[in-house]
Amino acid sequence: MNQGRYALGEYMNELRARGGKAFMPFITCGHPSLWSTGEIAAMLRDAGADCLELGIPFSDPVADGAVIQASSQAALERGASFSAALRLVERAARTGLRVIPMSYANTVLVHGLSRAARRLADAGAQGLIVPDLPLEESAVWRQALDPAGIALVLFAAPTTGRARLAAIGRMTRGFVYYVSLTGVTGERSRLPAGLAAHLGMVRRLTAAPVCVGFGVSTPAQAKAVARHADGVIVGSALVRRLGEWESGMGKRRAIARYVRDMARAVHGK
Repeated sequence: MNQGRYALGEYMNELRARGGKAFMPFITCGHPSLWSTGEIAAMLRDAGADCLELGIPFSDPVADGAVIQASSQAALERGASFSAALRLVERAARTGLRVIPMSYANTVLVHGLSRAARRLADAGAQGLIVPDLPLEESAVWRQALDPAGIALVLFAAPTTGRARLAAIGRMTRGFVYYVSLTGVTGERSRLPAGLAAHLGMVRRLTAAPVCVGFGVSTPAQAKAVARHADGVIVGSALVRRLGEWESGMGKRRAIARYVRDMARAVHGK
């Protein structure tokens, strides 16, 4: 069970108070294999990750681009399921990373919100990210997740209006997940125009920490985003590289170097 009601929120607020930034890689449970997730989590910890967004595979991942869609489908074909994902959450949490599963709503709902919340907490999860959960339907989720200490992380985007941003900031737990662009996940050659200005508005409208994801793929991009956010989330660029995890130690060392470079950029080193 989590220590403290909102361990993730407490961590993010403490980190911001001392001027720190959170580096949060995303990986898919069961990709490239079911057994490798714990090993990859340990590599991420050693390379400088602070938190881990751990994607639970789903057959229709509407917010994800081609790379993460393919990793999710491959994991499902290898037998990934909600129960299997919980075991991988537990393995990842044992590394000391703050693990925040990402799941589409139906995957959780079929297990019952309260039961799923207890199982997530027992596995060591500190939060839950649900890309297809609208703000208007989030209250019942918070009612189930709050008693278990699971922080429900809500999304905001460049198209989110000011009043809605303020409401998201009040209702989110842990942090606001700010989607940097209007589109799905995937590597981009440059950051969206106006991102800094958008983030400035978000930070004026909410007291919650803000973490940015979607499209961040290079150390230079990560460093630029970290100037204006409390945390940086990196997914597709890492998931693509992890497709070669089992190709040998040379590939694994190269992936670890990439993660270290990204972590240093976020941490300002």
